[in-house]
Amino acid sequence: MGAYRADDDYDYLFKVVLIGDSGVGKSNLLSRFTRNEFSLESKSTIGVEFATRSIRVDDKVVKAQIWDTAGQERYRAITSAYYRGAVGALLVYDVTRHVTFENVERWLRELRDHTDSNIVIMLVGNKADLRHLRAVQTEDAKAFAERENAFFMETSALESMNVENSFTEVLTQIHQVVSRKALEASDDPAALPKGQTINVGSKDDVSAVKTGGCCSS
Repeated sequence: MGAYRADDDYDYLFKVVLIGDSGVGKSNLLSRFTRNEFSLESKSTIGVEFATRSIRVDDKVVKAQIWDTAGQERYRAITSAYYRGAVGALLVYDVTRHVTFENVERWLRELRDHTDSNIVIMLVGNKADLRHLRAVQTEDAKAFAERENAFFMETSALESMNVENSFTEVLTQIHQVVSRKALEASDDPAALPKGQTINVGSKDDVSAVKTGGCCSS
């Protein structure tokens, strides 16, 4: 058994954003991963919320700060603050609604416009438990992810399928990017602005969004 670790005892803090259309299950993926909860009555997220969870990657404790946003257009004004400092993203669509998959391209473009080129992206086909309603074929999504140099997984927040895996994979890949950059930086001190890779925005940034209620319609 590992020793007890306080909540603020971690080696890395990584900001990960959840993006995708409204109703694809972003909030349930977040609550399943961070609290192991699922709600059939989940309402649309208003504005922004985030939750954290720490996991062990190699011999390091990685704390994920996962941000969830409303997918509706009217909250688009939060864009730049939402993406700032993100080093990973789960781009979620609903396997039963093809239009949510069609919109993935637009979300990806927006993500890349606002983040570092090293960001780790996982395409997530959620609601995979609804097999009889499937509208997006796994092969199509896999091909898209490969083309865009993203990871891919199908999940079910309801059945808790692959939720853990998808977040863990993203955090592991981010950790690899950070480790690689740190190695390169130690060879060439000028190569990496201090702390750039693991910057997740200042604490003020985070609390401002969390408490400010900035996004009423």
